[in-house]
Amino acid sequence: MSFQIADTWFEKNQIDGDITLIYEPHVVPLVRCNIWHIRGRDRDLMIDTGTGLTSLRTFAADILGAKVMAVATHVHLDHIGGHHEFDHCVVHPDEADGLCTPSMDTNLVGETFDPHNLATLYLPNLEDKTDPEIATPMVTALPYAGFDLSSYTIRPAKGIECVSEGDVIDIGNHAFEVMHLPGHSPGSIGLWEAKTGTLFSGDAIYDGPLIYDLHHSNLTEYEATMRRLLQLPVDVVHAGHEPSFNRARLHELITEQFRTWDVAVGR
Repeated sequence: MSFQIADTWFEKNQIDGDITLIYEPHVVPLVRCNIWHIRGRDRDLMIDTGTGLTSLRTFAADILGAKVMAVATHVHLDHIGGHHEFDHCVVHPDEADGLCTPSMDTNLVGETFDPHNLATLYLPNLEDKTDPEIATPMVTALPYAGFDLSSYTIRPAKGIECVSEGDVIDIGNHAFEVMHLPGHSPGSIGLWEAKTGTLFSGDAIYDGPLIYDLHHSNLTEYEATMRRLLQLPVDVVHAGHEPSFNRARLHELITEQFRTWDVAVGR
């Protein structure tokens, strides 16, 4: 299959004075991670880093401060590809190994997927409403001429610090409490800022079909995470995928998800 060459690999939208959304428009929606940059007085946060197909740090150089902490909400490849570009990375201890020694073959599974060749990774086309089961490649373009999809790999991160439930990440003008939100993956975390009612949720919750049946997913834990989020006085959720949403939509999504799970397990 031949691919066009992207004019630009990343795009960004400023959400407010401190928060910028960065995304990869040529990555298919299922693995098009929301990359959140938060400007801090003492250091910046980069919450998740996308696929790593090309340099996130270079693209974001105009908005990055001198010190940057890269947060891994979890270690699926669409969220940690650029962590190796940052000297200080944080992750839950249950998934620290996935940053130290990332592995393509355990990160994704599929009958046709060769972990040494990204061109063999096909995913459901969630944008095709007529037939979403039609598989499409992970990317719709290449980041630059001569890029070889078979050369794609996730590079190990450095400067790794583990954070757990209740830890606080203070960047000067913002302080975020770490929430352990397992279910989608064992070490999924969110960042909660009580004073603004802002939650960065990773893939624990987003405005789309949640993935709960991976080899390391746990439905019982996921349901507990959903019940916990129902109690959170959220004003806005900035998620790992799809658009941000408010508390009313959070409750709608969780209610819909419980119905989905009830059907899936025959309750």
